Amino acid sequence: MSREEQRSPAAMDAAQRRLRVVSAHFQPHVDATGGGLDANTTAGEYAHVQGYSVVLPEKLQTGKWNVYRSAVSPLRLINRFPGTPDIGTLHDNFVYAVETFTDCRYLGTRVSTDGTIGDYKWMTYGEASTSRTAIGSGLIYHGIPEGARIGLYFINRPEWIIVDHACAAYSYVSVPLYDTLGPDAVQFIVNHATVEAIFCVPQTLSALLSFITQMPCVRLIVVVGGDDANTPSSTETTAVQIITYSRLQSQGKMSSQTYRPPRPEDVATICYTSGTTGTPKGAVLSHENLIANVAGSSLGIRFYPSDVYISYLPLAHIYERANQIALLHYGVAIGFYQGDNLKLMDDLAALRPTVFASVPRLYNRIYSAITNAVKESGGLKERLFRTAYNAKRQAIINGRNPSPMWDKLVFNKIKARLGGRVRLMTSGASPLSADVMEFLRICFGGDVLEGYGMTETSCVITTMDIGDKLIGHVGSPNPSCEVKLVDVPEMNYTSEDQPYPRGEICVRGPAIFCGYYKDEVQTRDVIDDDGWLHTGDIGLWLPGGRLKIIDRKKNIFKLAQGEYIAPEKIENVYAKCKFIAQCFVYGDSFNSFLVAIVAVEPDVLKAWAASEGIQHEDLRQLCNDPRAKAAVLADMDSIGKEAQLRGFEFAKAISLVAEPFTVENGLLTPTFKVKRPQAKAYFAKELADMYAQLREAESARQKL
Repeated sequence: MSREEQRSPAAMDAAQRRLRVVSAHFQPHVDATGGGLDANTTAGEYAHVQGYSVVLPEKLQTGKWNVYRSAVSPLRLINRFPGTPDIGTLHDNFVYAVETFTDCRYLGTRVSTDGTIGDYKWMTYGEASTSRTAIGSGLIYHGIPEGARIGLYFINRPEWIIVDHACAAYSYVSVPLYDTLGPDAVQFIVNHATVEAIFCVPQTLSALLSFITQMPCVRLIVVVGGDDANTPSSTETTAVQIITYSRLQSQGKMSSQTYRPPRPEDVATICYTSGTTGTPKGAVLSHENLIANVAGSSLGIRFYPSDVYISYLPLAHIYERANQIALLHYGVAIGFYQGDNLKLMDDLAALRPTVFASVPRLYNRIYSAITNAVKESGGLKERLFRTAYNAKRQAIINGRNPSPMWDKLVFNKIKARLGGRVRLMTSGASPLSADVMEFLRICFGGDVLEGYGMTETSCVITTMDIGDKLIGHVGSPNPSCEVKLVDVPEMNYTSEDQPYPRGEICVRGPAIFCGYYKDEVQTRDVIDDDGWLHTGDIGLWLPGGRLKIIDRKKNIFKLAQGEYIAPEKIENVYAKCKFIAQCFVYGDSFNSFLVAIVAVEPDVLKAWAASEGIQHEDLRQLCNDPRAKAAVLADMDSIGKEAQLRGFEFAKAISLVAEPFTVENGLLTPTFKVKRPQAKAYFAKELADMYAQLREAESARQKL
């Protein structure tokens, strides 16, 4: 039973009454979505149009009416593609694409001849359809029952997409597995989701076999890219059967089965998030969740059969999964990278995409590489770049079309780094700094859009609107959801705040996930009785109905590449270090690494200095000695490895301080917990210096 069906009649009646009241005060007009509105003379009492968003009434326990919806479709949350309302599942979406774009290019890989990488070779939509039928039929041939969970344990390549389509066609549930979680997490996910078949590559097969006896639910392993001669047919200790992808495909072709189409409310995938503490959580997403999210986004961003997209963001993450669903619907050609990020620029030059989706970490690297190159060029070249940049910037700010001369003289060379044809760039997973956003818009032209979302909302919650020149925000609501900010008085965030309302971002609509797999407690923690998903992020509404992310409700944050960090957990690990009296671990979404402020144990550090023959006048001087920092960081690394911290959880730089954190200096609570906002402000210079040093070191490595 869906969550909509489980709601009480009273709640449904209230929602219907609210819609009737609001609708009565608008004069509807026909538009492409059927959800637009024109305000009449009394409408201002009930709704307020803020450019990109419309504010609709929902009386909060505290604060004002502040439910925001997209101005594109304010009276109806989108759950289907407006032009093709019959598409209710991923299977329907694929069938539509195959029927519409049968002979068009779909999935492309670079051909390897004698060890050299060549041009892209393409599979058409029709050919992909034949392959997914064979793979799905092959799973039935091996006795994998309807509704079974199917694991995908390899990086982006056409077979990943084909297997996912097979799951949709034959009512299987796909479960992405990925290396960054570590083998323990993979084992946990397989057992937790009762995965019966796993698709892997030869590289991940050996890892799987090393703990296959701990996964009794697995019946079949399919090796993608393996050859029959070098692939074992079974394991010595279990009854698990092992076959190659090509063998499974052949078996499926010989015993082709009719489709077992899912219903919209059926589970499509279980996406496990890395979380911050404890075990991964499995976000259950239905077909209607995913279709609703992508259909809503399609009202603002359109793709075309002439578009070309490069797939290198992890398919295990919701950002790339949602991109794939949208691109499929419009017949886009999708080329895959070689699997090596260091060769991504070479793949871009060969593919020449028109659409490029990425994360701030890569955009930051592009920004640094170009700005460093400009500085090093010096002289006339540097002055020409500055002149062109400022001229184009002023034109954009003033709403004018920049002179094409600047592109010819300067920016076309920069555009060539991404293939020279990119018309749309998107950024997600973590915040993109305003200066980098402006830089991308000026240097690459076209549309550069930042979005905000999460696995639990099937991806996009808000995204910048095309044509919006303002930066430093994440745009307006996806037409498939509505957003409100709920007061967080303990953090002094309220809807009464001036000049802008602030609070915890809450989301509701058909794109909201079904809950965490086998975990009702954590599901109830994030979805309230009225169906609102509480994101844990703090936002504010800018003029025009644009959302800006400003904080986290809990002491959890993302690094630039999207990993979640629980600093207290890491601090508790480092507390075992003999040099450390207290520790403050810091990171943010604009940086890829953690840094730490360490209040040292004076006696231990002094004893170490004496043993090393290091002279010092006082403890403060010793704390500034690079040798002392290196020794403490080495000990922290050792402790972190023992505790099995993940790579991104290690502090990459530290600053030693002689003064302890105390209640008196405002760095500790009365219960001796670190006051994180106060510590961040108190050590602002030290934090900035550490990140500057890390960036310099990273830049130096890239030059080498």
